[in-house]
Amino acid sequence: MKLFKSQTAAVNLMRATIIATVVSCASVGHAIDLAGMQALALNNREVVQQYVTRLEQSEKDIIRARGGYYPWVDTSYTVNRLDDESFLESRENSVAVGRISWNVFSGFRDRYNIQSAEIINEVEKFRLQGVKQDVQLNVALAYLEVYERRANLEVAESAFQTLGKIYRDGESRYQVGLIGKNELLKFRVDYDDADITAKAAEASLKKSVNVLSRQVGSELNLDDLDFAEFNRLPPLVDKEDYVARMLAGRSELKALELGVDAAAAQAEAEKGGYYPRVDVIGSYRKYDDDMLNGNGAIDDEELRAQLMLSMNLFQGYTTEATVARARLESRSIQYELAELKNIFLTDLNNLHIDFQVSLENVEVATRSIEQAEENLRITQLKYDEGLQRESDLLDAITSLSRAQYNYVAVLRTVFANTFRLTRMIDGF
Repeated sequence: MKLFKSQTAAVNLMRATIIATVVSCASVGHAIDLAGMQALALNNREVVQQYVTRLEQSEKDIIRARGGYYPWVDTSYTVNRLDDESFLESRENSVAVGRISWNVFSGFRDRYNIQSAEIINEVEKFRLQGVKQDVQLNVALAYLEVYERRANLEVAESAFQTLGKIYRDGESRYQVGLIGKNELLKFRVDYDDADITAKAAEASLKKSVNVLSRQVGSELNLDDLDFAEFNRLPPLVDKEDYVARMLAGRSELKALELGVDAAAAQAEAEKGGYYPRVDVIGSYRKYDDDMLNGNGAIDDEELRAQLMLSMNLFQGYTTEATVARARLESRSIQYELAELKNIFLTDLNNLHIDFQVSLENVEVATRSIEQAEENLRITQLKYDEGLQRESDLLDAITSLSRAQYNYVAVLRTVFANTFRLTRMIDGF
């Protein structure tokens, strides 16, 4: 009876530990919660900086596109040395030229290039937002894995301690002849198996902390973690509300929607090849009969203003192909957008189904632990009175451990579905 009371206390302690979600480290002064780890990850992860850089590149593309509205200034200095002097040109001469040109019209190419560049900049902002959401989801899932493996370790250690007590009690019974050698060996086999399971669970926990550190981009210890996020079950979400929020704000969808607009603007820009081009040009030219301009005896200066109208009449069908390709790109992105919406809607529906089932399973798993505890209590009493075999007692312990593992697994599923549903609406 003393053994039973000690074992029951250990089981109750284990269950309380699982339900409280291992919050013992929350009191540590330097403990960090999920939001803190996600903030660290956004600052530390190179993948985020990669997309920040791409956003900065798109901002430079806007500046490049706006360059078409500004004049171009060119200078050149040419030195000539001829075999024979001609009437118009000395044997050695130099020419200095300064030129300012300004495009007045090029078929609205500049306007649509700027529009396309600005839209692509918005696309990159949404891509960055999506990457940040993915990073935060991965941190949350890695954090959840640490919680699950810590709870599994608690279950494994509880079973190991319980079987250790039973084995030591079995040794005492064997010494006084109450059980046989084969019965004691059964206890020993299960005791050793529990030892192996506990050591494997401890190793898995350490590895999960390493994975979490990788996701956060900073070295973490188990004592650094605050598991308070798992103290309370999340509420059931409204699927229709989530569908509306996903379609309205999911970053990948917004990026593709803007991608359609960017491709359409690029198609309009390429149409500039069909229009004439008008440039205003002002130039200054100075000729000198010496290689060093200004040192010669003869120099000639010229100021010239020009209005230049040019138009391409044929370019090997490249203009038509370029415009058509831009239109096809817009159509391709529309197809991609429609396909991605269908994928997201299916994923959201399936996640919602899994979330509902996992919430219901929490109650079932909790009831299963209660029943397994009661079964172990009764079996222990009967075993102490010699009315149950040792195999029945071992089965009862195994059933309780299985029920506790199931409870941990169900909780993990609940929160995993919650995190993934949050990601579906860019809710981190």
